[in-house]
Amino acid sequence: MVYELPESELIAQGAEARLHKGTYLGKTVLIKERFEKKYRHPDLDTRLTKERIKAEARAIVRAKTAGVGTPALYLVDFNRRSIFMQFIENATMLKTFIEQHITGRDDDTAKILMNNVTSALGQAVAKLHSKNIVHGDLTTSNILLKDAESLANAKAETDVSEQLVVIDFGLARVESTSEDAAVDLYVLERSLSSAHAQVPELFGLIYKSYQKFFKNKSHLKEVISKYEDVKARGRKRTMVG
Repeated sequence: MVYELPESELIAQGAEARLHKGTYLGKTVLIKERFEKKYRHPDLDTRLTKERIKAEARAIVRAKTAGVGTPALYLVDFNRRSIFMQFIENATMLKTFIEQHITGRDDDTAKILMNNVTSALGQAVAKLHSKNIVHGDLTTSNILLKDAESLANAKAETDVSEQLVVIDFGLARVESTSEDAAVDLYVLERSLSSAHAQVPELFGLIYKSYQKFFKNKSHLKEVISKYEDVKARGRKRTMVG
């Protein structure tokens, strides 16, 4: 039996889940509801959905423990196939911020903004990978900025890591290998080259920050080696077509 969600507003839908804006214990919340897959046997669908909800909730908690900004987790409701989490009011996607304030600009302010956000993102990914957490879908659409207006008015390079919120841990893993981390980096690199082709410096700056903030340097060395392997395989597939 699938229980209905409390009164809420559908704000987005993807291949695996619906996102609703609602209220829980007097707080405005984001409700991520994994819907039924009719092509699967009901028992199998229920079991797989429960496992994925547990994995996502665990990843959010682990990421926050690692010092990465994530939405606060309020409720995991298996009956409703849902996670109730903090709704980040007035947040801006990093993708939108880059398009509005960095793309197509070559002035000093744009360079400051680019250095600030890439440093913060590299730091966040390093914190995740240092704790063997891989996100699985690192894109600038899955990074929120809590106060984009103040960031856009920055006059100097500064640490803005407290402004970043990483979202959508639906593909995340909390027991990962160095190769998993390398693939995570490669996914980020490819997503940037696709979404922000006019700002080719982005990944290099993020990668530099990632290496700076990755505390375990022997672990980092393994990830870098695996990343070079993954990138080489990616190039080979592209050449073969």
